[in-house]
Amino acid sequence: MIHCRVVTPEGLAKELDTTILNVVSTVGQLGILSRHVPLVTPLAISRMITEESDGRREYAVAGGLLYFENDLATILTDAIESKEEIDLRRAEEAKQRAEARMEDPNMDIRRAEVALKKAMNRISVKGEVK
Repeated sequence: MIHCRVVTPEGLAKELDTTILNVVSTVGQLGILSRHVPLVTPLAISRMITEESDGRREYAVAGGLLYFENDLATILTDAIESKEEIDLRRAEEAKQRAEARMEDPNMDIRRAEVALKKAMNRISVKGEVK
């Protein structure tokens, strides 16, 4: 069993136990099982999937860093939301705002792209893409 702690700037956001931790690093997909070798990797803005005692759970992760050692996974990220916690209306509004910012020549395009990726990830994890 893997113990996973997710820390955001606000503090400990999630703490869970899982048999497998599926994340997307900046170099590709990772499936981490108990007794995996120690690992440090940056995470992409992506979906995280776990197999917890009550079943499969999906989370939207806003990028970050994963540190794994001795069956303890620590994820440092700006934000994490479970599929159930995601407010689809707010995610779609964030997507629209990011798209509008990308059209504005006075805006920081890179920040707008990151905001768009985060919003699209939340919409995708929620599973209600229109």
